[in-house]
Amino acid sequence: MHALLTVAAVVVAVAAAVRSTWSPCGVSMLATVTPLAERGRGHRYRSSAIWFIAGGTAGGATLGLVMAALALGVQAVDPSTTALAVVACTVAVLAAASDTRLGGFHLPFHSRQVNERWLDQFRPWVYGAGFGWQIGAGLVTYIKTAALYLMIALAALTASPVTALAVGALFGLMRGLAVLLGRGIVSPAALAEFHRGFTRAGPVVLRVVVGCELAVAVAFAAALSLWLALALVVLVATAAAGRLRRRTPVPARF
Repeated sequence: MHALLTVAAVVVAVAAAVRSTWSPCGVSMLATVTPLAERGRGHRYRSSAIWFIAGGTAGGATLGLVMAALALGVQAVDPSTTALAVVACTVAVLAAASDTRLGGFHLPFHSRQVNERWLDQFRPWVYGAGFGWQIGAGLVTYIKTAALYLMIALAALTASPVTALAVGALFGLMRGLAVLLGRGIVSPAALAEFHRGFTRAGPVVLRVVVGCELAVAVAFAAALSLWLALALVVLVATAAAGRLRRRTPVPARF
């Protein structure tokens, strides 16, 4: 069970970090920490990006410390394998329901953004590392996906503080590396073209993240019972078909 929890936590950490790039903070970062913007401020993009990545990793490690404390709590309780699977499956289903807004349901989200005035007030290493830490910490700024909550739950359920800390650091690193997406933005035209493509990719990334959440739910359902996993797959397929039918326009009849 520990191996399954670890793999699931790693996969969800990457998915949550990628999806979080589409938050207002992520979009702002991809517009303000670019070669074009840094050149306009008289700074070097490479240096700012390195500090941002370092800050993101440190922020993720900070979140990892919180998850490590939770993992210690789970370790002390020493729940059964069945209990671990039930909790993991339940949280994964809730995360998928939240990200798809199933029936209007969604988990509580934080909507704070970083302070962009730092760009004019501080040196590149300060705003680079500062923005990176806030974004990498996950819960400090805008929360874009419930996969973040799922990651925290899975990391805690591993009952391994070291694993939880590593998962948090991975999440922060992935969030920090997102700054490199804007490395080709060297002109206003490139900036506009990048953000058009970035906006188009958003719904696709969301579907991939929800797919990861559902895959985690099915994996832990299978650990409990193959019949339960099959029932969950059928339920998800039925719900997806229903949503598709509602979105398909009915041809007009004359």
